[in-house]
Amino acid sequence: MSVIALHAVPATSSSRAELETTLKLQRAAYLAHPNPSFEERREDLLKLKAFVTDHRDALVDAISADYGHRSAHESLFAEIFSVIDGVNYTLKHLKRWMKPQKRHVDIKNFLGASNRVTPQPLGVVGAIIPWNFPIWTSFNGLICTFAAGNRSMVKMSENSRHVAALLMEKIPEYFERDKLAFFDETGGVGVEFSQLKFDHLIFTGSGQTGRAVMAAAAQNLCPVTLELGGKSPAIVCDDFPLQTAAERLLFAKCFNAGQVCTTVDHLYLPEGKVKAFVAAAKKIVKGRYPSLASEDYTAIIDDRAFQRITKALEEARDGGATLISLIPGKPWDAKTRKIAPHIVLNAPEDCALRTREIFGPVLPIIGFKTLAEPIVAINAGPRPLALYPFSNNKDQVEHLITHIMSGGVTVNDGVLHTAQHDMPFGGVGESGMGHYHGYEGFLTFSKLRPVMYQAPFSAIKFLYPPYGTFATKYLDFLTK
Repeated sequence: MSVIALHAVPATSSSRAELETTLKLQRAAYLAHPNPSFEERREDLLKLKAFVTDHRDALVDAISADYGHRSAHESLFAEIFSVIDGVNYTLKHLKRWMKPQKRHVDIKNFLGASNRVTPQPLGVVGAIIPWNFPIWTSFNGLICTFAAGNRSMVKMSENSRHVAALLMEKIPEYFERDKLAFFDETGGVGVEFSQLKFDHLIFTGSGQTGRAVMAAAAQNLCPVTLELGGKSPAIVCDDFPLQTAAERLLFAKCFNAGQVCTTVDHLYLPEGKVKAFVAAAKKIVKGRYPSLASEDYTAIIDDRAFQRITKALEEARDGGATLISLIPGKPWDAKTRKIAPHIVLNAPEDCALRTREIFGPVLPIIGFKTLAEPIVAINAGPRPLALYPFSNNKDQVEHLITHIMSGGVTVNDGVLHTAQHDMPFGGVGESGMGHYHGYEGFLTFSKLRPVMYQAPFSAIKFLYPPYGTFATKYLDFLTK
């Protein structure tokens, strides 16, 4: 996933004071009103929706400014529409989610008693947001957070300066600071933020930074949800139409120039189909992006990321790999920070493209003779955030899903499981822990509080000490 650096630079006193003051303010507001009604939560969710619709064009422009160039259509689809759709889905189901759940009572011991599990707000939720989808990631977390009745402090990435400035300026028109506050990365607040005594902390970013965030949160015994990266593989089986696979895979890979945590990192193909896939890919990508200057094609976020990806390509080439640029003309442009979509064949196993998350428009292809080969190779590494099996054979698909553990799965396409509101999103192992989206997000930011209501008469009184004959016979009855 995108890299958020928690710089080891002491925060300025003003930054530290601002964070602590805001947390105290939100904590006091929570304690004064710990369980907002459905109507209040609904109002908060509608404000989130209103913000992104009121500032739609400004948000799209700010995201593009942070990228250098970001396709407006990609921002509208992945950021604005996704938030609107997420709010609409949540409002449709929230009243049911909030209802206390009846639970079974042990009749032998507690005749007349009743049990309930009541979802209640945790308090103040902290969120550390990546740069690649700054509005969707921050607001999707807020949808879940506000649905559960909480308050929130949100820290934006250092690469989202224009977006952060817009949020910090305009959000106070919609929410009081005791409900929602945004922070940018100035003053080294990243380190300070992860050390605050939140009631829950959600982090989206790299595994390396995730470890630092988790270590900092552990000092406060603060529970964390970590949405991390991972080399998510696609496996195209021999029975699946190659043209369809290429069309779908290349849409997923080129969207946001591959800067998506769940994008297809690399592809396993039957050895005999590699050449045909490359030919199809050239036609598909050229038809979608005639040149690097295409308005529909997004730039790499910054010079550091641009250099990382291009150096990884050069390293693979120097190691004997074949680089195939899928857009006519030069393969990349440092001035615009655009890198043409690339297919890489025969990349060395120890090169960066094979060992590190690529997070760019580069697709290494690995040929296989039997399906056991990609299964063994994937299971030899960290568990990926996503798996993309392509096959029309249900037994074959189930075999791959059963034998390869991942955070989520889209069958016969890429990335799309992350856009389903009625399914949890999250990683496993090194790709993350915990879930959010939809109902699972509501649960993540709620305390499922068990409450037992004792009956006027309780049989437990017969087990009060000193224990006599009745207690002995009663326990013999229960345990034999």
